Amino acid sequence: MGVFNRLRDIIGSNINAMLDRAEDPEKLIRLMIVEMEDTLAEVKAACAGAMATRAKAQRELDGIRSRVADWQAKAELALDKGREDLAREALAAKRDFAGREIELEHELAAHQGVVEQYHADIAQLEQKLAGVREKQRSLAQRHKLARHAKQARGSARKADSAEVLMRFEAFENRVERMEAEAELAGMSRRPDLEEQFDRLVGDEEIEAELSALKAAKTAPEAGPDQQ
Repeated sequence: MGVFNRLRDIIGSNINAMLDRAEDPEKLIRLMIVEMEDTLAEVKAACAGAMATRAKAQRELDGIRSRVADWQAKAELALDKGREDLAREALAAKRDFAGREIELEHELAAHQGVVEQYHADIAQLEQKLAGVREKQRSLAQRHKLARHAKQARGSARKADSAEVLMRFEAFENRVERMEAEAELAGMSRRPDLEEQFDRLVGDEEIEAELSALKAAKTAPEAGPDQQ
């Protein structure tokens, strides 16, 4: 494909639509940038060649115009000297150069048009290239943010899992502590109950002994008559 065909394709392309259809937009953008840079370099080289041709045509036109002015002056001089024959020859020579002057003016206008078109194409291509580079920066930034977000979500999931595990372990430890406390409480109540029953038995013995003592105190003493 020639440089001008590539240029027309690039300038007329819909970058966003191409990226939407691409399986790998970042790779496509890299390829597009390389293609655009190569095409831009070729167009600039062609523009430089057209500018050189225009400059050459301008120099030639300037020379022809100088010759036209020179033969005009010679015709006037010959006429002043009464040499109409020489004046006619000078005007004939001037006419030849004047014809060439007209041709060169048309050529120069054509060269100027080519150069201007090159400049317009270069401006459009540079604008298109700037847009693609901006797309590349945007995609790179979005890719970076997406990667960081993915890493952050992964870290958050890990943190959540670790937190859940810690909470479960803390709950398990709490339950085990409560079970141990309950067991200790049960063990401590048993001795108290046994002591209470022991005290009841001991109280009965004391009461019996106390009753016997009271009875002994209240019993009438045996007198002499009862003997």
